[in-house]
Amino acid sequence: MTQRIPPLPKDQWTEETRDVFAFWGEPNAREEGSKTSILQIMGNHPGLGMAYNHWGKQLLMANTLATRHLELLILRVAWKVQSVYEWHHHVGYGLNCGITLGEIAAIKTYPEGHTWAEEDAVVIDAVDELLGTNTISDALWARLEGVLDVRQRMDLVMTIGHYVMTSWALSAFGAPVEPWADAIGFDLRTASGKVPQRTLKPGEGEGWAEGRD
Repeated sequence: MTQRIPPLPKDQWTEETRDVFAFWGEPNAREEGSKTSILQIMGNHPGLGMAYNHWGKQLLMANTLATRHLELLILRVAWKVQSVYEWHHHVGYGLNCGITLGEIAAIKTYPEGHTWAEEDAVVIDAVDELLGTNTISDALWARLEGVLDVRQRMDLVMTIGHYVMTSWALSAFGAPVEPWADAIGFDLRTASGKVPQRTLKPGEGEGWAEGRD
């Protein structure tokens, strides 16, 4: 994949550009730039980059959905729209919140391959209906009401849209999986052939930025 929007050259960085890089608290990002591909791209458009950061942080870190449901949702979106970048990152995040490799594999073959609890199935079904019909049917909405409160249903719909948008942008911009990463493929093996391991989200805990050196 060709990277269509490369990182902004360092001699063109402004304070606003550095704010985009440093937003998530990544060590030395203000001085050296982010090790994260999407932030380096967004540095080309700082106003958009900071709006994207704030919106993304709300949905990733302050979402009212259970973390398990959030990660199931994102992984299903990544699989449906074939986002290599989002799949790579959220396999690790999913493992960290207790989703098993077997469950992650079954996200690709849903509804076959695993017996899902209703509270999991309804989240995955919401992804599929929104992508397939551009709305949620009355029948599925009633199922959602059975397991999610109003704020959670709002977050569900907005989060699906956000990760579809993000996946489109990553694909259209040609954002690569970071060169320091042992990229996780859709076959759930890393580029080096290892089994994927859990990873922390940005700012989630001490040591989240390890491996970004």
